[in-house]
Amino acid sequence: MAGHSKFKNIMHRKGAQDKKRSALFSKLSREITVAAKAGLPDPNANARLRAAIIAARQGGMPKDNIDRSISKGAGGGGENYEEVRYEGFGPGGVSLIIETLTDNRNRTATNVRTAVSKNGGNLGASGAVSHGFDRLGLISYPAGAGSADAVFEAALEAGAEDVASSDDGHEIWTAQESLHEVARALEPVLGEAEGAKLAWRPQTMVTVGEADAANLLKLIDALDDDDDVQTVWGNYDVPDEVMERLG
Repeated sequence: MAGHSKFKNIMHRKGAQDKKRSALFSKLSREITVAAKAGLPDPNANARLRAAIIAARQGGMPKDNIDRSISKGAGGGGENYEEVRYEGFGPGGVSLIIETLTDNRNRTATNVRTAVSKNGGNLGASGAVSHGFDRLGLISYPAGAGSADAVFEAALEAGAEDVASSDDGHEIWTAQESLHEVARALEPVLGEAEGAKLAWRPQTMVTVGEADAANLLKLIDALDDDDDVQTVWGNYDVPDEVMERLG
């Protein structure tokens, strides 16, 4: 989709190296535990767990931490996390989808609402913005995985629906039910992906000016600092020159 290559979920946009290590590991561990509890503790037989482990490896999470998180979920102990999605609007009229894993709905709802309202946004009802996004599979590769043409050919052969390549890397989009089948087909050609997960791809993008961009990034950072928030998706496009001025 033209113009969407600058769109990244916040974890990918900022990069794991910019995160507080413990906070990042907490989010990764929570996803692994939930995935292991929801299905088999074998990543070869549990696609969600496999994707969570890949993300954890890319985030630098030690193998011992990964194994402990799997065991925690497989044993059925620990907290019972619930997946809750919030939808709303940020500065400049951008649409946001906020995905959380929580053991306390009230706490999470309060924290998310506060972060959004304090930074120039507002939450809407369920379905308020998701109609403007497509629910798809997203497989991410670094730029070094191959040229745009090579990645496109590999993705086409694997059954992907769309590819967007930029200096930041390659985004391979699939039908949601084909995500892990395509990811497995790509591994022998491109190696292990940086990530493979269900994603929200915006149907149209909103270009954000400098004033709104500053507030938007503060809003996203505030959400990302919350342990319950796993991923923030949005239809914002912040021009490179604006990002440079914001530093």
